[in-house]
Amino acid sequence: MEYWLPIIYMGIMGLALLIYVILDGYDLGVGLLVPLAEEDEKDMMIASIGPFWDANETWIVLGVGVLLIAFPVAHGIILTSLYLPVTIMLMGLILRGVAFDLRVKAGDHRRGLWNKAFFAGSLIASLAQGWMLGAYITGLQNSTTSLLFSALIAMTLPALYLILGSGWLLMKTDGALREKAIGWARMAIWPMGLGLFVVSIATPLVSSSIAEKWFTLPNALFLMPIPLISALCYGAIVITLNKPKILINGYSWLIYACTVAICLMASLGLAYSIFPDIIIGGLTIWESAASVKSLQFTLVGVVITLPAILVYTFFVYRIFHGKATALSYE
Repeated sequence: MEYWLPIIYMGIMGLALLIYVILDGYDLGVGLLVPLAEEDEKDMMIASIGPFWDANETWIVLGVGVLLIAFPVAHGIILTSLYLPVTIMLMGLILRGVAFDLRVKAGDHRRGLWNKAFFAGSLIASLAQGWMLGAYITGLQNSTTSLLFSALIAMTLPALYLILGSGWLLMKTDGALREKAIGWARMAIWPMGLGLFVVSIATPLVSSSIAEKWFTLPNALFLMPIPLISALCYGAIVITLNKPKILINGYSWLIYACTVAICLMASLGLAYSIFPDIIIGGLTIWESAASVKSLQFTLVGVVITLPAILVYTFFVYRIFHGKATALSYE
């Protein structure tokens, strides 16, 4: 039990953060796309994420909560090292929340201001999350290489969110807005692809431990499905965007599903790359874990909380499935 409990908690934390990227990623992407739409289209875009965006953020709270409860030593080191980008991210998320309500409640003459604030909050949060991921992969170092790599991830993650956001709009909207979503996805797919390719090349260069895991036999053969599936999904997105009739004829979910598959493959690759460390090259999950009794006690709460959040999430998405309707604050 002493061996398996930290692994269980690490898996739960990884799952929560993956779901956060998949779910909150699309509504951050929609926020990034708002300036490109007409005024009535902006209302529809906001309406498409209205029932979900706030609850989507529950997953990052769960992930950080598990880090605090199960790995208190790592929690202190990670959040101390990432204090500034975490603060910036929270400011962006708060700005999004304020702008979401005030863009309508403050009146038509202020709507443009709050639309810009919603975009700014989405961009700030996306860039900060990318920076944090890059810093984490490089072992929380402050070297020039680490800073450049963090900047690279910070520029790549918003492009991924743009594809998720465009994919979401393809599923939730019709008419001219859906046509625009196809165009937006076409613009974002190449920066996303280039960013992911460069990140894939740069990651083993900035971390020797990751390079050793990926480029030694037989590991390289066993891991081959991860880049292959990612490449196939990326190719499927490119082909589908060049044949929009596929999206119109009942396959509007395809872009979003393929992007989710890429996120899943990236998460599996990252999990393999860092295990058993929780801070790469610095601390293992067993070294940073709380006492066995504490982990056993809190596991009861996690076992209750995680299924409850999953059921609630499924319930909300089931109720509000289908095309988005006009925005209303009544």
